Amino acid sequence: MPQLALYTFGVLKSPLADPGPLTREFYDLGAAVYRRISQHPGYIAHADAEYGERGSHFEADWGEWGEFAVPSWYDKGRTAETAALAATLSLWADLRPAFDAIYTGVHREALNRRYDWVERSEHPSHVFWWVADGVIPSWEDGVSRLEHLHDHGAAPHAFTFRHSFAPDGTPTRLNGTGPKSDRTER
Repeated sequence: MPQLALYTFGVLKSPLADPGPLTREFYDLGAAVYRRISQHPGYIAHADAEYGERGSHFEADWGEWGEFAVPSWYDKGRTAETAALAATLSLWADLRPAFDAIYTGVHREALNRRYDWVERSEHPSHVFWWVADGVIPSWEDGVSRLEHLHDHGAAPHAFTFRHSFAPDGTPTRLNGTGPKSDRTER
């Protein structure tokens, strides 16, 4: 059975190493969000590295998830002291559990405040794609699909909740996303 890969990316207003209250709050809330999401039905796994410093994404060993990568439009730092980004890479059983985990609870509360921490952008903040069971997506996979989504729009190769596709490539829509006139559940 195919699994759903999700890559998210945002540029933070200040580096993760910034000792300011908003950055500290973002970092601390992120830990709580990961704990809750990892317990959600339909969650499979996420890229996680053992590192002690905030912002050391580029130096970390991500194991099966590959070398850390960011979209071409990221123009801030790449060291633990200067990195100003929020990025996740995860696997889900299907669209509905991912949607429910992201748009409820503590993650929903964080989304409501995202512009306290994350710069507004014309670039997409997330992208989905289907992978074969047992395949671990890489950071580079996520970046290339997010850039494809930005450049070409949603397609079976790279899509969003609002414009989603089933594993066989047919368009689908989740209830609760998109215009009311075309809400259907697959």
